[in-house]
Amino acid sequence: MLSGLLLVLLPLLVGYLIPVRHAAVMDAINRSVNAAIYVILLLMGVGLAGLDDLASQLSRMGSQALLLFLLLSACNLAALAWLARRLRMRIEPGRSVADAPTSKLAALTGSLALVGVVIGGVLTGLVASGLSASDGFFSGAETLAEGVLYLLLALIGCQLRNSGMPLRQILLNRRGLAIAATLAASSLAGGLVAAPLLSLAWNEGLALAAGFGWYSLSGILIGDGLGAQMGGVAFFNDLLRELAAFVLIPLTIRRHTPLAIGYGGATAMDFTLPVIQQHGGVACVPVAVVSGFLLSLLSPPLTLFFLSL
Repeated sequence: MLSGLLLVLLPLLVGYLIPVRHAAVMDAINRSVNAAIYVILLLMGVGLAGLDDLASQLSRMGSQALLLFLLLSACNLAALAWLARRLRMRIEPGRSVADAPTSKLAALTGSLALVGVVIGGVLTGLVASGLSASDGFFSGAETLAEGVLYLLLALIGCQLRNSGMPLRQILLNRRGLAIAATLAASSLAGGLVAAPLLSLAWNEGLALAAGFGWYSLSGILIGDGLGAQMGGVAFFNDLLRELAAFVLIPLTIRRHTPLAIGYGGATAMDFTLPVIQQHGGVACVPVAVVSGFLLSLLSPPLTLFFLSL
């Protein structure tokens, strides 16, 4: 199992070692990451279609994802509320950030588009299952998904290396560090609690919890290690986190700023950042970016490590 972990981590490390100095190349890498995510989620949907008794499996997947989401959210909110009482953060409502990456509507649309891709994969798989060569189709889809996963990890490693976030800036932002550490620790604690309730081994519960809201990657990694059904659980659990964050941030950021920033997990540096800056002001942005970056950096190796145990 450890050799399998090293095999999957190798592309991530190789990508992280590659410096990119041209904006056009970085733009191509970003587009390739998005394309690879769509391809793998489509293939994940195909894998779901190949499950026996699909209707009951999907029903079980939905109930497991909801249970996991509720347990992790309870742990996260309790821990972040505790942190909010100890970190004093002054917000500046009304000020905006000119280069915020996306609007709330665009982020929600992007989330729903990913769900649509998974559904499209399920429909494709159902059509293929009626053909005589369906067994070969499903096995070929699994092999292709594994290959695209290795490519995706290399590209993500390259993105993290060239994100423009200096290590000094990360280490000196104690608020971002504290929020990321609290969110990560409380998520893993929730994963341990959830594991027996989901009939999973303790390390599998930790792997599911280590997505930290990065649904487009967590579903892929979990699906590769634990199968399509659990990949779906991871995907929808982390997707629910993002959707809940869009509602929670405006309601809590004035009185409980660390809670509002931290709850979105890894998405604080991209999808939920516009909501944070709109309702919390400019002062919240560097804290959110550092917290989201650290969680994005931690999520893939932690997930793969727990899967290897």
